[in-house]
Amino acid sequence: MALYRYVKAVKLRPVKRSFFVSFVLMGAGGLLVLWVAWPIISFSIFSEGFLSKTVSPVSDVRAQTKSPQVFSPVAFAADAGGGVDYTNPNVWFPTSPQKKVVAPVNSYTISIPSLRIKNAQVQIGGDDLSKSLIHYGGTSLPGEFGNTVIFGHSSLPQLFNPNNYKTIFSELPSIKIGDTFTILYDGITYAYTVSDLVVVDPTDLSVLEQKFDDSYVTLVTCVPPGTYWKRLNVRARLKRV
Repeated sequence: MALYRYVKAVKLRPVKRSFFVSFVLMGAGGLLVLWVAWPIISFSIFSEGFLSKTVSPVSDVRAQTKSPQVFSPVAFAADAGGGVDYTNPNVWFPTSPQKKVVAPVNSYTISIPSLRIKNAQVQIGGDDLSKSLIHYGGTSLPGEFGNTVIFGHSSLPQLFNPNNYKTIFSELPSIKIGDTFTILYDGITYAYTVSDLVVVDPTDLSVLEQKFDDSYVTLVTCVPPGTYWKRLNVRARLKRV
């Protein structure tokens, strides 16, 4: 009687690891795209009706220029910057360049509690948004009658850091009418209340218009988040004590 016998081995089907690797990579890529695109798409979905119906207390110039347009998600990648250095505010309005400002100080600070921004530096007539916020030269100074225009850089909200001037205005679209912020200028603190949010084309110069019945501040950044396609103007009025 034989002590051993040979049995034909069952041929195992090779595991197609490449399929699983490809599936995982595709899934990761899809999640990455969604992570980047969601803030842009949600900006359009949740902000369109609200932002398109607001009325500006600063200027009626929109009746004479292009009407504000709200971002369309179909074209969210239409503008990748075009090689323009948007950290330099002088390229934002090439037809209306900054003017030299003679002021007792050349900078001041702004604090926006709802955005967790505290004592951010604002350079008057500056040219580098990666180092500070910029007070657009030629617009009124804080506390004066007229419109103070302050530019700030933004990026994807996921990258928001209130201490990083490259991302400092990334959450500006989340500010609400009625929110307040303060400006400390030349030793005096001025409080402003947000009254209006408007999305306009990059060529719309209404933000620079001056109305001298009161003291206003307009905060400006690019929207949708992570693009340069439109501009968000957040307008506020001096809070009287």
